[in-house]
Amino acid sequence: MADRNTAPGRTNDESAQVQALLRAEHGDPFAFLGPHEMEDGVRVRVWQPGALEVQLLDAAGESLGFMQEQVPGLFVADMPRRQPYRLRINWSSGVQETEDPYAFGPQLGELDIHLFAEGKHRQLGRCFGAQPWQVDGVHGVRFVVWAPNARRVSVVGNFNSWDGRRHPMRLHPGAGIWEIFIPRLEAGEVYKYEILGREGLLPLKADPVALQTEHPPATGSVVAGRLDFHWDDAQWMAQREQRQGPDRPLAIYEVHAGSWRHTDSGEPLSWAQLAEQLVPYVTDMGFTHIELLPVMEHPFGGSWGYQPLSQFAPSARYGSPADFAGFVNACHQAGIGVILDWVPAHFPGDAHGLGLFDGTALYEYAHPFEGWHPDWDTHIYNLGRTEVHGFMLASAMHWLREYHVDGLRVDAVASMLYRDYSRKSGEWIPNRHGGRENLEAIDFLRHLNDVVASEVPGALVIAEESTAWPGVSHPTQAGGLGFSGKWNMGWMHDTLKYIGEDPLHRRHHHQQITFGLLYAFTEHFILPISHDEVVHGKGSLLGKMPGDRWQQFANLRLYLSFMWSHPGKKLLFMGCEIGQWREWGHDRQLDWYLLQYDEHRGVRDLVRDLNALYRQHPALHQRDDRADGFQWLIGDDSTNSVYAWLRRGEDGALVLVVHNFTPVVRSGYRVGVPEAAGWQVLLNSDALQYSGSGAGSYGELHSEPQQSHGQPCSLVLELPPLGTLIIGVK
Repeated sequence: MADRNTAPGRTNDESAQVQALLRAEHGDPFAFLGPHEMEDGVRVRVWQPGALEVQLLDAAGESLGFMQEQVPGLFVADMPRRQPYRLRINWSSGVQETEDPYAFGPQLGELDIHLFAEGKHRQLGRCFGAQPWQVDGVHGVRFVVWAPNARRVSVVGNFNSWDGRRHPMRLHPGAGIWEIFIPRLEAGEVYKYEILGREGLLPLKADPVALQTEHPPATGSVVAGRLDFHWDDAQWMAQREQRQGPDRPLAIYEVHAGSWRHTDSGEPLSWAQLAEQLVPYVTDMGFTHIELLPVMEHPFGGSWGYQPLSQFAPSARYGSPADFAGFVNACHQAGIGVILDWVPAHFPGDAHGLGLFDGTALYEYAHPFEGWHPDWDTHIYNLGRTEVHGFMLASAMHWLREYHVDGLRVDAVASMLYRDYSRKSGEWIPNRHGGRENLEAIDFLRHLNDVVASEVPGALVIAEESTAWPGVSHPTQAGGLGFSGKWNMGWMHDTLKYIGEDPLHRRHHHQQITFGLLYAFTEHFILPISHDEVVHGKGSLLGKMPGDRWQQFANLRLYLSFMWSHPGKKLLFMGCEIGQWREWGHDRQLDWYLLQYDEHRGVRDLVRDLNALYRQHPALHQRDDRADGFQWLIGDDSTNSVYAWLRRGEDGALVLVVHNFTPVVRSGYRVGVPEAAGWQVLLNSDALQYSGSGAGSYGELHSEPQQSHGQPCSLVLELPPLGTLIIGVK
């Protein structure tokens, strides 16, 4: 009897179909398995290798009879007409009752397929991967994965004994998308994909769009339940765009979630525990935002998250997706924004990951000169491929929308912009114009920033970009890349080198402080003292400071005061605010015991007070990216290593800042000021309360009608040794 439903171009030879099943090479299982109309009824074929017997049941659970085993594992029965049915399968381990996955039609809509193929599907996290699903009253899970060059794709897990023969998927040929609805599966199931490529069977692959994963070192994907989280951050979300404007204070506390603090038993804190401990700490310290090193699931903890493989799943190391949402919610309720480090540049080569996903270079460039990063031994995303472009854009939007995240800091942007990044001559492939720019990555970054600005107004997208690429934070309409801000890596390198010099020699390096002000207003800069500066043998921030113990702490307080009073938003890595001696280690908590000592408490208290001043005085943050918010008063006193400038707010408010980078008290030091008014010392970094020497000016000051530094009046100050004075108009 002929099968009326044989697809065009498909063989109708039942023997060939059976042999393809037996070899686990059938590329179109829905064309053969399940119910198919025959000339005199409906034939049902069920492929259950290892089953002892299979019985057909009607919708009410009444038996329609046992199926005949045509070959081992292939069971066949005829029905007079098409009707709902389910299966009762006897295994050696027990009895299973379920609907037949191959009795269901396609579940993926044509619009979803079209949008994915066009790279325009913004909500892949709600469409691809494993989605709890319901069809005709039957609950289960729908699996969707992109593998256009695969010969077969199957879902495997404990539910089918990890047997790739039992659940081969349906292919949508034009888009290369595979799907299957498996009835009666529930959230919590661990799964992977078994993929038969052109050259044979591949290692089991994790789901690229998994919303949840197993706890590393396990590498399975997990069916996630709906993120039906009750958010209590409506007020924050309504105010976010205004709170995160370029004229507002931005003081970021950079955190590696696994090593900020540990439990008494030595385990990293969970998201719930971080909400209870980290959020109040950051609030007390006066930071405006927490920036988390990548929380997207990553196989190797020593990568700190910078080699992620699950671009849609929070790491299981700290809890469930709902737990992570709870952490963000707690931050927002406390008035703290959340920024995530996000890595669209590269991914690791773990066998279960994205590399050669369907046996071909799918997510990565095929040529190693384009697709392999020599520094990090990682694959490079082929962002010129429409589907990959859309996949990464959907990842960014997933965190911003689903988890209410307030910004993304895009990692390694420089490596994306240049095709010859970290490559020798002859080891890179020019673009279509013969140049070194990666045009497809540039298009992606511009598109990313335009989409975020349009669809998530007020969200930040910040570039870690270490070169002189022009216009990183300029609008795309003006030829820029469109980022909200850019890390000022040049400022960081210059000033850390300067502060590391013996104070006797700083006069010879004076320009390392002044040089950054030549370009400080060309971008929307963030001043970063990040994790990269306190690891890999670089020592801690305190450890970079020269001199004896007293001078090291004084230099640290001076440097932090310099940073907070300099134009640009602020970012400080955890541990720097307590003057940690050891460089950061990702597998241990910060050295909190140091806070029993006065000097370390002094640094912490100074950072708290700097944040308070920064937030309370608009002159210190309103015009961070504008030249009219800054005025040099003293930039040429290299002999004394003294610098002084004015910061100006929109309402004309003034803040005077004076730094003395030598360990000498300078009495009677005259600094010009524009107003004959009363002035007030707002902060002295050498104050006794910070465990300083107590030298320098304090309290009220009165200007004199003596011209100095181009100003009509002047103040006579006592400059503290290795110290900063921040002075406001009364």
